[in-house]
Amino acid sequence: MSQLSFSSFDSSLLVRDAQGRYLPASVEKILEAARQVIDQKMRRGTPFTSSMLVKEYLSTKLAGFEHEVFAVLFLDSQHRLIEYVEMFRGTIDSASVHPREVVKEALRFNAAAVIFSHNHPSGNPRRLTDALALVDVRTLDHIIVAGNATASFAERELL
Repeated sequence: MSQLSFSSFDSSLLVRDAQGRYLPASVEKILEAARQVIDQKMRRGTPFTSSMLVKEYLSTKLAGFEHEVFAVLFLDSQHRLIEYVEMFRGTIDSASVHPREVVKEALRFNAAAVIFSHNHPSGNPRRLTDALALVDVRTLDHIIVAGNATASFAERELL
């Protein structure tokens, strides 16, 4: 059985442009389509009941970026999705994260809990966790996405 790579998909998948013509799909188009599918599958109110479900969701959302993205899942008290927000964008190896802005968004969404994620390891989530605790918002996890691999701070007992 042969393994498929993104480069083999480039020549076999087609997308329709604005004029209705079918053109070969780029890796970026394929990843964007995957993000749209996961958005349709995991709508507002979807319960995040396992770390595997969260990792699958975040892997799809953060795959393929050439820059670091710091995202937050805002959840209600039953750990159901309120909103996924890509809050900060950085360079290839870092992103500045501003706790004040995360707290403002948590309050705006009336979130009871959050899950942090980024696609490249940098920084320390402790400051964010402490800031959100002041307004009674629990940090459930911090997921790092690196290609097909994910790491959970909660699973590693780092939170």
